[in-house]
Order: sequence, then structure tokens, then C-alpha cells
Amino acid sequence: MESVLTTQHAARCPRGLRREAGNAPARVGFARTELRRGGRRDLSAAGLGRFLGYATGDHKNNNLEVDDVGPVRLFVGLPSDTVTDGPTVNSAKGVAAGLRAVKLLGADGVELPVFWSVAQPESTDRFCWDGYRAVADMARAEGLSLRVTLHFHGSPSGNVPLLPVWVTTAAADDPDILFTDRSGGRHEDCLSFAVDELPVLHGKSPLQCYEAFFRSFADAFQDFFDSTITDVTVGLGPNGELRYPSYPPGSDARGFTGVGEFQCYDKYMLAQLRQHAEESGHALWGLSGPHDAPRYHESPDSGNFFKDNGGSWQSPYGDFFLSWYAGQLVGHGDRVLGVANGVLGDKPAELSAKVPFMHWWHGARSRPAEAAAGFYKSSQKNGYSPVAKMFARHGCTVIVPGMDVCMNKQHRITGSSPDQLLVQIKNACRRHGARIAGENASLVLTHTSSFSRIRSNLLTAERTRPSHFTYQRMGADFFSPEHWPLFMEFVRSVVCGEWDEDELADEERDMASTSANANAREAQAV
Repeated sequence: MESVLTTQHAARCPRGLRREAGNAPARVGFARTELRRGGRRDLSAAGLGRFLGYATGDHKNNNLEVDDVGPVRLFVGLPSDTVTDGPTVNSAKGVAAGLRAVKLLGADGVELPVFWSVAQPESTDRFCWDGYRAVADMARAEGLSLRVTLHFHGSPSGNVPLLPVWVTTAAADDPDILFTDRSGGRHEDCLSFAVDELPVLHGKSPLQCYEAFFRSFADAFQDFFDSTITDVTVGLGPNGELRYPSYPPGSDARGFTGVGEFQCYDKYMLAQLRQHAEESGHALWGLSGPHDAPRYHESPDSGNFFKDNGGSWQSPYGDFFLSWYAGQLVGHGDRVLGVANGVLGDKPAELSAKVPFMHWWHGARSRPAEAAAGFYKSSQKNGYSPVAKMFARHGCTVIVPGMDVCMNKQHRITGSSPDQLLVQIKNACRRHGARIAGENASLVLTHTSSFSRIRSNLLTAERTRPSHFTYQRMGADFFSPEHWPLFMEFVRSVVCGEWDEDELADEERDMASTSANANAREAQAV
């Protein structure tokens, strides 16, 4: 197996920690890609066709063999605000220095967040990809792979517009196209799943607009698919995750650990709920969402709905509502991934999408935070199973964004169970043949045990090993003296067991490590 550390660019592994090749532990290393002149990138060991399920030549074979897995590939996320104005790269010198630093350290590539509101800000038919293409050019010049994440939603706490201006004007005319809670609060960054196929955006449906966005992206980056872009991640909801925005309007999902609230109160969701209730023979069940569910920051037992014993969630009505609510979520993911596959399915890139890692209150029988976000299956079965099945049907990798989460005192207070949740997600993916990839939830600045948790998740058993891992994300904190040395040590600790004695001399590795540190300081300073 090739190490992530090339003979030109390596993080130093102390000689005393290096293992002989014949005695290397049975563990994964980050995979390095080789760029062949005039050709596509080969993903070492497995090959790109394996990731897409068409190693035999059938590009539409979505039956992934989850135990046919190559080395894990390491990506580092670029800042979310790398491009906020179509033609301009923000802090271009800092981005360039960051790319060089992670390349010298041994990363396989970087993740570029692309936002609908930036690439198509003011018109239904005009796109501007210049800034994003400039970043792709920079990555290609460094020999880095590129994982592109296509976001249809911004973040209330970020520096990126939430939605394109022309979408915002449509929402001003018809606020019900936005997700709405039972108090009438609107999520101005999220279009309701119920309008996916309705002509609510100046005569076009959101799905039609998503398809146009995918086609424009594919055309604009055609020359990068054979050399640089190895992965395309499709955003399916807030923060790119397939979920309802069950956190308070105007806040950031990433900082919220409450039970949350159901988001089914726009007129389009309510109309679909009424129709489903009538078809089920229980018309009264379709008048509204649950009246006895907790508020955003309340505990599960503050209302009757999510109580562990005797709660309404266990009643026929509770099962009816939660099944419908979860079904709407899966339906949205299925529609968007179907459109994405139709446009990008023949590209030499791995298609992926992200699910939430809502570990708080996972210890409760009702798993209320997950249910409010749309993850539920009758009879207390695995709520991630329908989602994993849908992902597998589209040949889409499931990205799990919490592979660094460790138990702490606050987690115990909220009934958190990150270990059990990760096992649940992996079991669902293994059962349905969906491949897994990973991300961290936050920068590891204080708890080095989080790096240990990431490492153990990457060095896991073959059938549940992630195909790639993205460490989020670059910025001043990432390159700070408090973080950068920890990240370097993390990379070393994963790959040290993979070196042979004929690898780089220690002196050369020292030089590479010194260069990486210099570029890190430059990236932080810009």
C-alpha cells in the first residue's frame, strides 16, 4: 500500500516509530493519487471505478461492494468564504500558501465549498464560476485532488449569502416556500422540501433550478474532471446535510444541541400532510403537527410527545406522523440525488452526500433530536436505514460528519451517545451496501482525544472503513500554533506504520516538514 507521504512531500516520522514493512500493523493509510499525463486520476488500490461501482464497465451499477475498499484518502476543507463574489478568490495568497502546506504535509486533496448563492446570485440563467475555477487551478497546480461540495443553502453565521437574490425575492412573495415552525418562524436559508417540484421560483421548480446548476457546474469544470476533481458532494439541506432545519430560525445548526422542533408548518407541507392523512383514513391527523412536542431548547420529557414511556411517539398517531415526516425527507434526498446522478453520473468522480451526526439525546428511546430532523423508522428500528438504502440506490457515498466526537460531561447531560450512533449509521450502510466517508465536527484545539477518535474510526474493520476523510477546515485557527502541530502529529500517527526503510531520509522529511510549517505561517498571516 502506498503511503500518503510522497517521496517529494512528507511529514517526518521519527525513526524509532517506523515499522519494518513485514511487521506493519493491519491498518489503513491515507491513499495518494498519481496524476498521469493526459489521463484521469487513479485512486490507489480500489480505483475510481470501484468507488462508482462500475469496475466492470457498467457506469450505472449502483450495487457497491462495501468490503472492496482501498486506502482512505485525506482531504482538508478550504474556508467556507473562499469565494463570496463570483470572480474573486478571497485571501488568494493565503489560500495558495494553505494548499502548499497541506500538500507538503501529505494530504491527498482539498474540499472546495461551492454555494448556489455565489455561483448564480442574481438570475435564473446566468452563472459565474470564475472564482471557483481559479481555486481549482490552484489545486491542480499543486497536484492536489479536489472534492467539490455543492451547497444550495448558506449559513446564518457565515459570510456567504443564504440563498440567491432571485430565490429570496420569490420567498418574499410567497414565504411559505421556506421551512416554517409551529410558531410561524421562517428559515430564510432553507426551501421547504414540499416545493421541490412546484414552479415557485419565477415559473421554475427548485428541482429544475438544481438541475441547471449541476449542468452549468459540469460544463464549467469539464477540464478538471480528468485531472483534479475526484469527488462531488451534493448538498441536501442545512450545512449540506440531509435533514430538516430543526434548530431555531436564524441560528446555526452546528452549534445547536437541543431537541428541536418539527418543520412542517408551511402551507405546502401541511397540504401534503392533510392529503396523506386522508388517504390513510385519519383525516383529523393531518390538521397539524404534534401539539405536545417540546420547544427547541426543552428536554424530551418537557412535553408528552417524546417521553420515553407512554409518549405520543409510541401511539398510532405518533408513528403515522413520524413515518410521514421521515418519508418526506427521504423523498427529497431521492429527488435531488436522482437529478444529480442524471447530470454527473457519467463523470469520473465519486458522488457523495452528508447526513447529520445528531448524537445528543440518542440515549433516549424516542431519539427526539433525530426524529425532529427527520430520522425515524417504525418499531424503534434504525432511522438511518431508509436513508442508507436510498443513498445506495444512487451509488452515493454517505458522509458522516462526527468522527471526532468524544463523550464529555455536557454530552452526558444531554443523553448523548456518539459511539452508539456511529455504529447505527455504519450498520445501516453495511446492510444496504452504501459506502461511508467521514468528516470531523470541529477543529481539534483542546482535546487531543478527538484526534485519537478520528484515527480509530479510520483504522476500523475493512467493511466499515471510510473511503475518504475530510478534516474541516482551513483558516487562522487551523494554521495556529495551538492547532497545526497537533494536526501534523495526527497525520504522522496514521501513516508512520506504512513506511518502508527505503523511504525518504529523515533529513529530507525534516525539510518537507519545515516547508509545511513555513507555508502554514504564511497562510495564517494573510
